[in-house]
Amino acid sequence: MQLEALVIKFQQKDERAFETLYNMYSESMHGVIYNIVRDHDIAQEVMQDVFIKAWHKADSYNSSKGRFFTWILNIARNAAIDKTRSKSFKNSSKNLNADYFVDILPTQDNLDNSTDAIGIAKFVGKLAEKCKKVIDLLYFKGYTQKEASETLDMPIGTIKTHNRNCIKELREMVLN
Repeated sequence: MQLEALVIKFQQKDERAFETLYNMYSESMHGVIYNIVRDHDIAQEVMQDVFIKAWHKADSYNSSKGRFFTWILNIARNAAIDKTRSKSFKNSSKNLNADYFVDILPTQDNLDNSTDAIGIAKFVGKLAEKCKKVIDLLYFKGYTQKEASETLDMPIGTIKTHNRNCIKELREMVLN
């Protein structure tokens, strides 16, 4: 079945379409969410919430505004960021084993590992260094634009401009 027809059936609350789309995208969504929350159980929980939210808000998807994958990816990313900002998540993070902190320290290969989860590492790797840094912080580490501005010691307007231009460049690479 073609993706467009599958999405239409999903919007019409067809359970088989839901199951098919879940099987198609759950692994990618889990990878994106995990890169933000850094806990497999929480990532699994958030991922399931994302698909339920997508199911309930399916009528808000509009194919003329972008691909279904991008739509659900944005829901997943936002849900993961919301989870990290929740009081329960912050409280659960207070008593973590010291081994956990070794895994969350930023490393040079962090961006490559993150982008592998959704299959765009080769495209992000072709971007200028400033773009790699901005995209890594905003999209893979869940930073706000203000936090990225402080981390990279750049004005927030510059972060916004880099973000817009880098995503545009990335989009052109992926779609061509």
